[in-house]
Amino acid sequence: MSCVSDRLVAVAHRLLEHVLFIPMPTIDLDELQGAVDWVSDQYMGNEAYICKKTGKIYWISGDGGLDDEDAEVPSDVDDLEKYTPVPTRQELNIGTRLAFDFTTNNLPARYDQVRDIFRHRGAYGRFKELLARSELLESWYAYSEERSLIAIREWCDFEKLSVTE
Repeated sequence: MSCVSDRLVAVAHRLLEHVLFIPMPTIDLDELQGAVDWVSDQYMGNEAYICKKTGKIYWISGDGGLDDEDAEVPSDVDDLEKYTPVPTRQELNIGTRLAFDFTTNNLPARYDQVRDIFRHRGAYGRFKELLARSELLESWYAYSEERSLIAIREWCDFEKLSVTE
């Protein structure tokens, strides 16, 4: 019964948003995907924030510079009422978990080997070498792209951000 009531509440909330004309900022999907990759570089410490009012993405380099020299980052970019931090691939569950899911579905006999690969640095390179030897590299790229886009769209729905392609 609670599942039905949860759905009704969600539908009512969406209808109320439309009736009240609460604007949702629009974000370019390709730009957002690039921002997710940008902040996911764990060695650089990059950050990106989305303005909840305009949908503009502010890119902040881990070395203190800006990705876009023309864009000045607002001083209150850490105000979560106004800006949403762009999530990392790991926060979207499209990091190593995605590789394990792919392995389970496509190379189940190699699951232990893949688990060992991801215990060490340089794991993605070795994982892709394994996939290339198994003639699954192109399938991996397609799978990863599809799952990434699904996760990003779901995150945008949760954050009440509209996405354009």
